[in-house]
Amino acid sequence: MAERGLLDLIINRIPGLGVPERLKLCREFDREEELSILSKGDLEKLLNRTLERPLRMEALRLQAEQDERNARLRGIRWVSWVTEGYPPQLREIYDPPAVLFFRGNLPDPEKPLVAVVGTRQPSPGGAAQAHALSRELGAAGLSVVSGLALGIDAMAHRGNLDGGAPTFAVLGSGADEIYPLGNRALAARILENGGAVLSEYSPGTGPRPWRFPARNRIISGLARGTVVVEAPARSGALITARCALEQGRDLWAASAGTVSSRGAGTAKLAEEGAKVIHGAAEILAEWNWTVPARQTGVAANDGGEPVSPGMGLAADLARSLNIEL
Repeated sequence: MAERGLLDLIINRIPGLGVPERLKLCREFDREEELSILSKGDLEKLLNRTLERPLRMEALRLQAEQDERNARLRGIRWVSWVTEGYPPQLREIYDPPAVLFFRGNLPDPEKPLVAVVGTRQPSPGGAAQAHALSRELGAAGLSVVSGLALGIDAMAHRGNLDGGAPTFAVLGSGADEIYPLGNRALAARILENGGAVLSEYSPGTGPRPWRFPARNRIISGLARGTVVVEAPARSGALITARCALEQGRDLWAASAGTVSSRGAGTAKLAEEGAKVIHGAAEILAEWNWTVPARQTGVAANDGGEPVSPGMGLAADLARSLNIEL
């Protein structure tokens, strides 16, 4: 990484490039100096197309320097698609981010992740199943990846933490720009318990509507399988489901969503062949996952104080269902 200097951050800042083009530049160059001497014509020849915007390498380097300073000040690290440490499962997809920024710890590459996603406005049954399923996965030693949104995402993260596993949140903003603001305490708890918040966007990048569908491919790409708990017909969770199928990953529909008035999208996935599951045991059996021996204990709430599992679930449901979008 040291030899590459700011190379990957500069590539990440070149405007108007698609993901495959950024990956090509990451493969093509090993040092920042090799890229810095390119003219716009050189880059167009390499990419075999015309670039609409001018190439100002000095300005791009200044932006990369600012990104590096912001990352250092805010506790953000990054890995490039071509460097050691990049999540191997994510590296395999068609359009992985050229640079992945993160606060906290990257997932253990030896353990598969499960993506758990769904609506921001779940029914009580959907929210409860997201929490229970993710808690069971955590107790079995498996981590959940989701999007830190209100509703199902938040319940999945909390359940996984209550099960004793680190959990991972992919943002549609910079890794330092927690959104929604109401989940800042949850993000802090994720970091305190060995997980991470991750993003393909440079530090300081704010949330925008189009960034959330784009991040869904990363959620499914990090995971070996995706569970759609409860999703309406036009839910963003269905984008994650489509990405999972395109990436050749497992896809499940949670039983609560198939019978919920807010789960038309989940029900359609089931009709189209997605396996309906009721709990984590079905995932564990399908993966032949051996549950490690674990110490027993009580869960912790966002404030770090011990709570009983029943009290924790009640508090999580209240937080999830009573917050206005």
